[in-house]
Amino acid sequence: MIIRTTAYPRAALIGNPSDGYFGKTIAFTFSNFSARVTLYESPELEIVPSRRDGSTFSGIAALYEDVRLFGYYGGIRLLKSAIKSFYGYCLEHEIELHDQNFTIRYDSDIPNLVGLAGSSAIITATMRALLAFYGVTIPKPQLANLIRAVENRELGISAGLQDRVAQVYQGLVFMDFDKALLDKQGFGHYEPLHLTKLPNFYIAYRTDLSEGSEVFHNNIRERFDRGEPEVVNAMKYWADLTIQARGAIERCNWPKLAELMNANFDKRKEIFKLSEGNLRMVDTARSVGASAKFTGSGGAIIGTYTDDAMFAKLTDAFSAQDIRVFKPTLV
Repeated sequence: MIIRTTAYPRAALIGNPSDGYFGKTIAFTFSNFSARVTLYESPELEIVPSRRDGSTFSGIAALYEDVRLFGYYGGIRLLKSAIKSFYGYCLEHEIELHDQNFTIRYDSDIPNLVGLAGSSAIITATMRALLAFYGVTIPKPQLANLIRAVENRELGISAGLQDRVAQVYQGLVFMDFDKALLDKQGFGHYEPLHLTKLPNFYIAYRTDLSEGSEVFHNNIRERFDRGEPEVVNAMKYWADLTIQARGAIERCNWPKLAELMNANFDKRKEIFKLSEGNLRMVDTARSVGASAKFTGSGGAIIGTYTDDAMFAKLTDAFSAQDIRVFKPTLV
């Protein structure tokens, strides 16, 4: 039996980064890139390294580039921690597993460290493969929690629930992380939005800049936990933008949605220290009339454009900056 599973990157449409601070967000998954896992029965449990886990290089420049793109640990740690967390979940919930072993490998073409949730996509695809191999079912809200725990608890990566919820549910998803709801049931209110019409979205990401969430979200948690008014109010502001954006989407009011997406980023700029490269991306997109905000923690942006002529202008404007722009295909 060969099991093949897939998970997709996510784009935060509105409300981020309030997902880790009891806010509300809307995000969607798209199929222009993917993380893929293959699992099959074998005598021993083996994790097969991927390209980003290699330790042989053609030269020192190749090693430098590899570390720049994938860090020092590659993706093996994601699979190992996902398998450990899955087994721990089954022990805790007294789920009996069969004793067959497996070989597992992964592959991903999701751009690394640009805020498209590439790491959690690998973990999500791994979890789907394990669920299929062992014949186990985990409800979607709990599965999203488990995937988040892999990164937060096992790997020490600061991560909100939004990415994992979007990747587990897939498609366009409204998420409410109200604290009282989280305290009561352990997860938020997650609602797939089945809409027949959406605006023209673009996504652009830097090929010469990466900025992981564990760096980007550096001291915002401390400021929030201290009750710093500027940060607390910003989280409430982003949650309110999400409610407004949902209404704009349902009414097909694309100019209003563009306005709200711009406001999302403008507030972020007020309380975060952003790199010059990330600021330039947003400014470039807005200079041709498109809206723009981060898809996640920096390195990639999402926005709306009016027509193909504007998209052509976006492409031209970004071409000289090592920035790739594309039209996302919603899953």
